[in-house]
Amino acid sequence: MIKYQQIAIEIEKYIEDHALQQGDKLPVLETLMTQFQVSKSTITKSLDMLEKKGVVFQVRGSGIFVRRHKRRGYISLLSNQGFKKDLEDFNITSKVIELEVRKPTQEAAYNLNIELDADVYYVKRVRYINGQTLCLEESFYNKSIITYLNNEIVSESIFHYIREGLGIKVGFSDKYLHVDKLKEEEAKYLGLKKGEPGLYDETIFHLTNGQPFDFSKITYNYEQSQFFIQANSHFL
Repeated sequence: MIKYQQIAIEIEKYIEDHALQQGDKLPVLETLMTQFQVSKSTITKSLDMLEKKGVVFQVRGSGIFVRRHKRRGYISLLSNQGFKKDLEDFNITSKVIELEVRKPTQEAAYNLNIELDADVYYVKRVRYINGQTLCLEESFYNKSIITYLNNEIVSESIFHYIREGLGIKVGFSDKYLHVDKLKEEEAKYLGLKKGEPGLYDETIFHLTNGQPFDFSKITYNYEQSQFFIQANSHFL
């Protein structure tokens, strides 16, 4: 991963960890240069990347500010930290359906860039928001990276454990979305009817060095899920 991309990830994590809000000011350019021991051009590239992503905005002569104006209860489609942070004002719980070490499916092996005989943690769980069914989640974690999971961890926030428990830095993610009709099993877990609409989210999460470690497939309950994405004039 290029240096300015890594710095951008660290700045975004700083914003998340300190719960900075819309309009909060970040350290000045010179302070960031000293902190990360890089040139002005590298920090500028990092900030430009974050600005395009909708994380910060820059005001000439005034500084760098956090851009986090969002509606309560909405999940960011650009976050790579797990959606529990977006819903921290709500009671998010999980029911573990399956947790086991197994061989990956061909699809999971391809997306994780591993062999079919490698070991993965397979997690299947239903997640709830204030007691209402939010989504059905199936995830494959590369066991050589995510070395340990148990029911207690999976019942809470896996990403919090990955960051704090394992000390792993999450880099970037690739997300693919589509809408389709729910199959019978999906509808059963979501408390909906077969054939009703579902939002399908497939995401590959990578380390800062670009190595994928988690391939997740989430089916959202359309009655409970709301999403947001921040854009600006830099997008073409």
